[in-house]
Amino acid sequence: MESTTSPAEVSDGSAVVAKPAPVKKIKVVISDLHLGKGRLLAEGGINSLEEFYYGDKLVEFIHYYSTGVYRDYEVELIINGDFFNFLQCDYKGHFLSVITEAVTLDILKDIVKGHENVFKAMAEFAAKPGKSITYIVGNHDQGMLWPACRAFVNQVIGAPVRFKNIVYFFDGVHIEHGHMHEAANRMDPKKFFLKKNLVEPILNLPFGSHFFLEVVLKIKQTYPHVDKIRPFGKMLRWALVNETMSLVRGFFMANRYFLRSVFVKDSRRHWPLKRIIQVILESAIFPDLSESARKILHDDRVHTVVFGHTHVYQYRQWSEHKEYFNTGTWTEITSLDIVSLGKITKLTYCLIEYPEDGGRPRGRLKEWNGYHRIEEDVAIS
Repeated sequence: MESTTSPAEVSDGSAVVAKPAPVKKIKVVISDLHLGKGRLLAEGGINSLEEFYYGDKLVEFIHYYSTGVYRDYEVELIINGDFFNFLQCDYKGHFLSVITEAVTLDILKDIVKGHENVFKAMAEFAAKPGKSITYIVGNHDQGMLWPACRAFVNQVIGAPVRFKNIVYFFDGVHIEHGHMHEAANRMDPKKFFLKKNLVEPILNLPFGSHFFLEVVLKIKQTYPHVDKIRPFGKMLRWALVNETMSLVRGFFMANRYFLRSVFVKDSRRHWPLKRIIQVILESAIFPDLSESARKILHDDRVHTVVFGHTHVYQYRQWSEHKEYFNTGTWTEITSLDIVSLGKITKLTYCLIEYPEDGGRPRGRLKEWNGYHRIEEDVAIS
């Protein structure tokens, strides 16, 4: 970005030298949007597995932070994982756990086609001076580790996106999706792909992804929102009374999968009993990552941690200089808590602002309400 000059001038004793004005900059962090193939199927029916209904509001959000007061700012849009929902998108009618680069790219193209307005807005954003995009990979969009998928996104946006496999660290701020801090969804950072004795490489999916594809997706065919209800314990108690047989079937499906995973000989689907026990003990539909954030903040170089993954927005402060933000999700959550009973949708994000005096950047948890609208379609799935 070209520097501008302020009205202030500095004298060196012999000449008056214009002082460059500091470049104002911010970073905007979003996560867990879960873009699928779009709300409508190719045949015209409703896509019940689509979880992202707020494309228009996201377009407005991107536009807002690149125009008006932010037109001359240096603005970085940071996508902190699970932007794409590869796990919940079929490939030619099938949900695969053996996922090649070609398969992922094919699904990615369908997702882009289903949300064309979003990617047009991202392209317009990236084309403006001082505007950039960073993408951190999560557990639902692990396919963005493939080079071909990154190249395609760059092509669609028309500008190079900065990709980060796990962590993005800058100016004392530590940002990562958060799945690496729980047993079920933790990936092997030394082995993102499986290649041995295979015709072509495939993604080395974590246990949680296999469980989602083999068990949860089957339940979602009847109960699309089953993984969007919290607290999970209250849902189980409700299901025990109101959906007893469905709960029993789900219990047996899960346990059958656990046993099969222990004894199956296919290395792509085999999991040691010790790992499965660890997953069960640590399991939570909405894990609390605040303790993981606190441990990271023990590092003197870090003053701010930003996670996503849990789908529950959160703010914790351990001291004036140690803060944790969770950006929540832009998808619907159903709460069974009496204080927040019903469907909840808060388009939450973290705004990181750099003070003009050169101090450390400070985060703020924000909710995007969108531009004023007289009417809009009701999201139905």
